Amino acid sequence: MSNRRKSSVANAYPTELLRSPAWFARRARWFRKRSRLDGHLTCVGCELPATPDQLELHHLDYAGVEVIDGSWRAFERHDDLVPLHPYCHDLLHRLIDRDRVLTRPRARWAASTVALQRLREKLLRAEETR
Repeated sequence: MSNRRKSSVANAYPTELLRSPAWFARRARWFRKRSRLDGHLTCVGCELPATPDQLELHHLDYAGVEVIDGSWRAFERHDDLVPLHPYCHDLLHRLIDRDRVLTRPRARWAASTVALQRLREKLLRAEETR
């Protein structure tokens, strides 16, 4: 098994789950809880403040995401989701897709965690050179 993204044809997640009422409800619950806990939102990639409308949620793992009787269910743990600007989210997936160490068989959580750390380091270096 690989952590590389599957094409949209082979992966119902982006075409079905992310457009489902279950995902919109889960996303809203996540942002409500996060706002109550922290009072503010930041992208975990670039660490810049943002609003829920400016952020996407990345799954560190997909435990709790499943199809039951033809309907998507999004019951992942709160800490399985991390907020990212769309640009940072895309960079994170590119790191996971292109790095041989991250794409080889390993837990998705571990691959995402390592990729997030690398993304932060790259963005910090880019900011320091400005």
